[in-house]
Amino acid sequence: MATYIVLTNFTDQGVRTAKDTGKRSDAVKEQAKKFGVTVKEFFWTLGSYDVVGIFEAPDDASMTAFGLAIGSGGNIRTQTMRAFSREEMNGVLAKLA
Repeated sequence: MATYIVLTNFTDQGVRTAKDTGKRSDAVKEQAKKFGVTVKEFFWTLGSYDVVGIFEAPDDASMTAFGLAIGSGGNIRTQTMRAFSREEMNGVLAKLA
């Protein structure tokens, strides 16, 4: 499974209903299963982003479809980054030789 870090900002709609963010995170966990995606952790943060999520997905297409699905609710905007473990990065670096 590939790991993804998702940086999230609330939209105006999401801020107006911020008190429901915990409920929404539970709904996202359930929705993720439909795409073969697993929610590893959510962190509500200070600074440039409101929430940071750690996810695992079988491939980029599954993660992209899931991201579009959660974004369509209108409460958030996301930036998704593929993350590599140390072991995965060692495999990438081995290809440089």
